[in-house]
Amino acid sequence: MGEKKLMRGNEAIAESAIRAGCRNYFAYPITPQAELLQWMATHMPEVENGTFLQAESEIGAINMVYGAASTGERTMTSSSSPGISLKQEGISYLAGAELPSVIVNIMRGGPGLGNIQPAQGDYFQATKGGGHGDYRLIVLAPSTVPEAAELTYEAFDLADEYRNPVVVLADGMIGQMMEPVELPDPIDPSEIPNKPWATTGIDGGEAKVIRSFALGAEQLEAINHDLQDKYEVIKREVTRFEEIGTDEPDILLVAFGTVARIVRSARRLGQEEGLNVGIFRPITLWPFPDERLADLSRKVDTVLTVEMNAGQMVEDVRLAVNSDVKTPFYGKQGGVVPTPEGVLEEVKKHV
Repeated sequence: MGEKKLMRGNEAIAESAIRAGCRNYFAYPITPQAELLQWMATHMPEVENGTFLQAESEIGAINMVYGAASTGERTMTSSSSPGISLKQEGISYLAGAELPSVIVNIMRGGPGLGNIQPAQGDYFQATKGGGHGDYRLIVLAPSTVPEAAELTYEAFDLADEYRNPVVVLADGMIGQMMEPVELPDPIDPSEIPNKPWATTGIDGGEAKVIRSFALGAEQLEAINHDLQDKYEVIKREVTRFEEIGTDEPDILLVAFGTVARIVRSARRLGQEEGLNVGIFRPITLWPFPDERLADLSRKVDTVLTVEMNAGQMVEDVRLAVNSDVKTPFYGKQGGVVPTPEGVLEEVKKHV
């Protein structure tokens, strides 16, 4: 680790990806993640074997990721909500072909073209599979700029370890805000795993084919069974979360990303009034940390979910917790960001 630098979230994500060994980046400009692309355009060509390419479209970019990832190279794309929607078919192909890759989504308001304000309306798309078929993506949700850099770096390791696409799901606020960041040291190329499955084009070796195409129903079912087995392993090994004040809470709040920061401020305001507000923050949105949340729900009468959407993660919360526990929802939409005072007022309705 080096000295701390004041960096915008988009720039910290980009630089962390380069330091993690990303050598192929394909994307198309869209706000509020344009600075990520600009950083890559400036710095990727400075890296040995680094490739930056502004694709003709988001669809082109995700299919370039498929090709580069097939060679075993660490590869990334990034976009914002409408652009990620265009990438969904390619993301399904990446998952079906088990190609490690990193996809960054700096979410903005929707649906449709929406606006460029921060939002969390892409939770369903990221965690439930926005493309076709029975596939899963590892989904990491940072709540600070330093964590965005850290999780991006780690995303490449997770992608390689499980041969699976990994999504870093942030929003326009994290992408645009500036915070001090201690960037990771550049990875030693020898630490990047060997990939015997990669299609390197080397003569004299065994022929390798990467595809998600299987005409026979039984053959495709077998592939799907293998994928589901892998997802069960990921559930056991990758689930992550953060807890604050969960020893004897009066109420438990669940939030991710930017909203988790706001909830922490609401907790401090509540403490001034004698309220003990517990916080549970999923860091992996998939796998969702349902077992730990279920345990914590037994300590309270109410689990309040706070999001910048119409209510998406709250469905996973309700699936996880004890059926006797109340599970209200408080949300803001369209790029409106909840305030700590607004969250505290909602808390008071349920304690």
